[in-house]
Amino acid sequence: MFMNTITSPEMNAKLILRGINLSLTDAMRSSIAKKVDRLLRHESAIVRVRIDVETGGHGGAPTFTAKGHIEIGGPDLLASETSEDAYKSIDSLIDKLDRALRKRVTAINSRRHGDDIRTHESRLADEG
Repeated sequence: MFMNTITSPEMNAKLILRGINLSLTDAMRSSIAKKVDRLLRHESAIVRVRIDVETGGHGGAPTFTAKGHIEIGGPDLLASETSEDAYKSIDSLIDKLDRALRKRVTAINSRRHGDDIRTHESRLADEG
């Protein structure tokens, strides 16, 4: 198995890119880095993002699988996407990881603010 690992110095080593059974081109690396930057802007608590792009396919057209792993406080976020185009797989993967991050933040905020101050204000107004 051929594996090509690249860490990104400009992102403070928060991004790890791996090509499994394929070499990641400079264009693909910069495209992935730009898309992952969107994830890092959403959540500052991200420790590391690992993106694996691998090729496969048995006899037919080659398929590309993009796998993402976000290390963050609490449970890590994992996702994968497979298609016939590597860039399409990466785009769909980043969208899935973005949705998972938003869902996580929404769940944390709803638990944190479960006792809403507005309910207390309405009760005080009714009593007074």
